[in-house]
This record gives sequence, structure tokens and C-alpha cells, in this order.
Amino acid sequence: MNIDQLFSGFNMSAMGMTYQRRKMNVIADNLANVETTRTSDGGVYKRKIVVPHFHSEADGGFLGFLRNSQIKLANSDANHFQDPKIPGSLDDGLTGELLTTIIRDESEPLLEYNPSHPDADENGMVQKPNVNIVTEMVDMIAASRAFEANVVAINASKNMMKDSLQI
Repeated sequence: MNIDQLFSGFNMSAMGMTYQRRKMNVIADNLANVETTRTSDGGVYKRKIVVPHFHSEADGGFLGFLRNSQIKLANSDANHFQDPKIPGSLDDGLTGELLTTIIRDESEPLLEYNPSHPDADENGMVQKPNVNIVTEMVDMIAASRAFEANVVAINASKNMMKDSLQI
């Protein structure tokens, strides 16, 4: 048995925790700029979103892994599973790393009538960031729960390894 397979659960949970932490940082940035009408780039603040993508050296990434798995399952035959490398197992392409990209939400900014605002146009309309506080709070709670779930998974893996050593 490959010793790296024993730690694959820890690696998956660590990647999940890293992703959720980045997501919470971006949400905090969005909440901090909910009233920012003028940025250093010029223009109104635009909501940021974290997009995950899996990078693997083995087969071109997580999407390639899924594509290969679906093809193998669509042509399901008992001989397909004779290979010691079972499709869908953790050692079949999930040894890469989870990368994240932060993109800007390019939806239209919100408009608010406030003629006394310094950034108001000639009609008295002010462009406000496209950040919805309720959406951000819901995303933050979801990210927090996902982070906690990964902590629980790490503790379960740790207890299973500890119990297996006592056998």
C-alpha cells in the first residue's frame, strides 16, 4: 500500500479548507466595499467571486478526470475494473492541487438617487457596487459550514488512522 493514499483524506480536506478560507476573504472584501463608489482604478467597486479549478499533472485536471471516468462508466464492462487503478479512486488523477481564481462580477452597478453625493451624475444618480449584503452573508455562512465540515472530516480521518494503529 502506498503511504500517500493514507493521507489523501487529509489532503482533500486541506484543499477544501484553503478554498473556503479564500472564499471568506473575498466575501469580507466585498462586504467592506459595499459603499465604495470610487476605486483607485476609477469607477465603482465590482463584486469579486472565487472560482475553483483543479490542476493535476496526470491528466490535465479535474475536468479531464471526470470526462475519462464518465466514458469508462458509459462503456461499463466487468473487464474495465480489472485494472488495479479503479476509475474514480483517489489515486486516479486527484493528486494535483486546487487553484483558485478571483474574477469580478461584471453585472451592472446598482443605481441610487442621491444628488448630494460627490459621485452623482447630472441626473443625481449614483452608481453603487453590485454587492448584495444578504447574498454575501449567505455565501459566508455556507463557506463557514463547509470549512467546519472539512475540519470534521480531518478529525474523522485522524481517529480512523489512530484506531487502525491500535489493531
